[in-house]
Amino acid sequence: MHDPPGYSAVRATLRLLEEKGHVKHAQDGRRYLYQQTTNPFRARRSAMRNLLSTFFDGSVEHAVASLLDIQARKLAPDELDHLSALIDEAKQKGERP
Repeated sequence: MHDPPGYSAVRATLRLLEEKGHVKHAQDGRRYLYQQTTNPFRARRSAMRNLLSTFFDGSVEHAVASLLDIQARKLAPDELDHLSALIDEAKQKGERP
């Protein structure tokens, strides 16, 4: 990090995360050991919803287009095939009543 947060800022952030139920701590001597309490899948979904809402006005299309614009040259053919299969699957789910 160019300008890392200070010790107090990190402790305050961890305290807030603990108050919100995202992490818990155990004490090991003088150290606090923090561990996530949120299911990683649920945390990713929540973060993606916030990202979509904040930067892409809720548009999955714009978010994916932006990611492809950044990463398209770095994607292997098998990764592109997998993404295409996921899109096909999403189309099928959208067609169901």
